This record gives sequence, structure tokens and C-alpha cells, in this order.
Amino acid sequence: CRPRATPSCAATSTPKPSPVSEPPMDLARRRSELIAELEPFSDHHERFQYVIDRAKSAPALPADLKLDAFLIEGCTSNLWLVPSLDDGVCHFRCDADSLITKGVASLVCEFYDGASPAEVAATDADFLSAVGITQHLSPNRRNGLTNLVGKIRAFGRLTAGS
Repeated sequence: CRPRATPSCAATSTPKPSPVSEPPMDLARRRSELIAELEPFSDHHERFQYVIDRAKSAPALPADLKLDAFLIEGCTSNLWLVPSLDDGVCHFRCDADSLITKGVASLVCEFYDGASPAEVAATDADFLSAVGITQHLSPNRRNGLTNLVGKIRAFGRLTAGS
């Protein structure tokens, strides 16, 4: 999840006049980029170490955003998701109190961040299973991941008409 210079409001739309706006990120291209980034690791241990290292360098959410309203249910660790919509483009920030959870959630947020609401709503984060991450998660973490993706896609559906 990348830091944003936008207001920290979930499920809000902030219309801003902009003469030139970037087109939403194409999720098929983003999927290919993330698979190419994660595929080179020879086994799942190396891949998870990379995910953990990414989590260590990912920005933390400010304490004022670590609210129950942003918590994702179904994971043994705390996982927060803060969605926003700016100029018709979805943005997602996350944090967790477990490095594996934070790393996987950060990959998911990075995948969807910058996409249009319609594309977010219509696209699953299947790149994680394509590179062998999902298969090596504990059942609780898989459940949390499913709920995270579900919340992100629900945000896309909710904001698609905005």
C-alpha cells in the first residue's frame, strides 16, 4: 500500500478539478508485473522472506486510522484497510501487526491501487495463487486474505457509480 497525499477518509469521493488525470491502472498489466516480481524465487520460503522484507519497508498507517471500522475480520492478526476514491481512481492503504499479513495485504493493495472502481469490482487478486503464496498461507491467513479482497472489491462496487 503506497502512501497517498490525500485526505484520510474511507469510502469517500473527493472530486478535484484536474486538467490532466492519469488513466486508471490496468489490472491485467499490474497482475503480470507482480507475477514477474514474485516468480523468480525458487521456493516459497524465499518468496515469503521477500514478502516480509517488503512489509518491513511498507509505510505504517497512522494510529488515528487503526480503527475498528477499518479492521478486516477473519485473521488472527489485526489487519486494517483504508480505501479512498480520488478523481474516479481507487486507492488502498493497509497495515497489520504481523509482517506476513502486512506483506501479503500490501501486495493486494498495490495490485488494486490506482484502478477504476469498475475494474476493482470485476477483478480477483489471483496473482497470489499463481505465484504460490495463497497455497502456503495458514487457513486463518487465507480467510483474512479472502475477506480483504472481498472488502476491496465491495468498495469498487460501491464507488463504481461515483
